[in-house]
Amino acid sequence: MEARRNRFAGCSGTGRTRPGRVFGGFALVCLIAVAGCGGGERQDEDEPEGDFAVDVVAAMFPKQQKLAQSSNLVITVRNAGDEAVPNVAVTVRGLSYRATAQGLANSERPQFVVNGVVREIGGLPEAKDATPLGCDTAYVNTWACGRLKPGAEKTFLWKVTAVKAGPYEIAWRIAAGLDGRAKAVSEGDGQAPSGSFTGTVSDKAPDVRIADDGKTVVSGTR
Repeated sequence: MEARRNRFAGCSGTGRTRPGRVFGGFALVCLIAVAGCGGGERQDEDEPEGDFAVDVVAAMFPKQQKLAQSSNLVITVRNAGDEAVPNVAVTVRGLSYRATAQGLANSERPQFVVNGVVREIGGLPEAKDATPLGCDTAYVNTWACGRLKPGAEKTFLWKVTAVKAGPYEIAWRIAAGLDGRAKAVSEGDGQAPSGSFTGTVSDKAPDVRIADDGKTVVSGTR
């Protein structure tokens, strides 16, 4: 099955694709599942085998950012083939970095933290991560949003805040399932569509102030 070429809308240089590059430790089948997930139906149960054409419509994330500034990381994909994609998924790496200080029990430290958002669950408000809604999986840094019909699009949205200054690189990769049997492919090399966002987080905090209502935080000065 032939995939269509990736095309980006409104990226303004904020991201780049590298369809033929495989990031170290990035293969979806090598991801470590979260321990203690319990029983129940597997998310990759009965996953069909084959290549599924996926077109990346847009990939956007601000190149220049500031500490404590909230930003949207957006990836939109489209099923460019004639068959439904079994379980369209995105893996994102680079929201955290590895600290080199001695004696740390856990060297992983965030450069971007996922914002919290209030969502209603069972009629009651509950704080949840601002990640793609309904797409959580038992795989590290991977979100899967289910079946994608031919010609249909799906937008993955993360709301994050920069908490560490310095350069950053966030890598992403598209998959057609969680097991590895269903593969998302791009035109030409038959590899999974992938890319990265690179930029810098400034140590200068954003200009914000309290609005006249005494509660709302808004950008800019008076």
